[in-house]
Amino acid sequence: MTDPKADLARMAAEPPHVADHSRRRFIAQAARWGLTAAAAAAMTRHLAMPTLAATPELPAIKDFPATLKGSGTVRVCSYGGAFQEAQRSAYFKPFEELSGIKVVESQGPDISKVKAMVDTGNVEYDVGEFDRSSIINLERKGDYWAPIDYSLFDTDNIDPTFRYKFSVDMLPYGQIFAYRTDAFKGAAPSSVADLWDTKRFPGARALQAGSGGLAPDLEVATMATGVPREKVYPMDIGAAYASLAKIKSDVDKWWSAGAVPAQLLNDNEVVMATAWFGRIYAIQQAGAKVAAVWKDGLLRTDAWAIPKGAANTLNAQKFAAFITMAVPQARLSCLIPYGFVNSKSAALIPADRLSQLPTAPDTLKDMLIYNTGWWADNRDAVLARWNKFLLG
Repeated sequence: MTDPKADLARMAAEPPHVADHSRRRFIAQAARWGLTAAAAAAMTRHLAMPTLAATPELPAIKDFPATLKGSGTVRVCSYGGAFQEAQRSAYFKPFEELSGIKVVESQGPDISKVKAMVDTGNVEYDVGEFDRSSIINLERKGDYWAPIDYSLFDTDNIDPTFRYKFSVDMLPYGQIFAYRTDAFKGAAPSSVADLWDTKRFPGARALQAGSGGLAPDLEVATMATGVPREKVYPMDIGAAYASLAKIKSDVDKWWSAGAVPAQLLNDNEVVMATAWFGRIYAIQQAGAKVAAVWKDGLLRTDAWAIPKGAANTLNAQKFAAFITMAVPQARLSCLIPYGFVNSKSAALIPADRLSQLPTAPDTLKDMLIYNTGWWADNRDAVLARWNKFLLG
């Protein structure tokens, strides 16, 4: 039997849409730990998926490529709950209606399960949602993924950054920093250099830890030394840790749970913190005096990937191609505070919604694309130094 506290710690380190799935699973299994479902729900309320305050009318899908029509089924594995409900409205149902291909849904994408399914030849779903670094890590262990057929995709409007041989990005989200708007007597931090400037912007900080399944804010630390975004990768790990050391005494909390920095800012326990924007958005909607700084933030993404040997590989390719078209991507961004990978989506989203998204053109130009390949190569080396850094 697993430890519920350990499970909670692991869930809290996950992005909001993943954490919400884990939250529901935790509640369903509450009886194993002698908890009622109500008690488990109370324990995990902070993991709930943030949603936009109001939903605009979704843009209509007027064109459907003949190359994406077909028959049969496609088995899609996502994260359930409000998130999958939004995906269902944005593009599952439209794809089914327009393509002639039935969408069969499931929940709980799991890289270890993909490995087991492919190894045994019993592949239970045709396309799943994963972090690209997980896809790369499994790729290095063997032949586990079907290559993406980009001849079916709107590649004219999907930047190469969002495309990989074995996956296509589909859910961008922002890893940014935020600050208390009542902390600095009218001054407003505007870049990561200000996050490090404890003289002009005094007060306690919260930065991401190198534990709990997470990794420290090395990109932020690197840019704080003056390195421009386009030269951050490959990172000098030693120099990044040296930069973190300069601000270490002002960091009250090294967070390893996504809800923590938002809570610390909301309760006025820190004046600045790195965070996932979805968590900051949630407390902003509740009235917190907190603002997000997008400049020098990291753009991270989830991706669709197709397990090798999936029974409906062609339909999975068509499905992934459809949902990365401009209108389906825009529809999802109107429903939840996540971005889009198709550049034509921006024109389809109301201005007040667009301003809250990491891939809005005026925002994206100032962000750093998270390099999953670099982290796949260097994560172990980074984490090996973490405890020594904390104790040093």
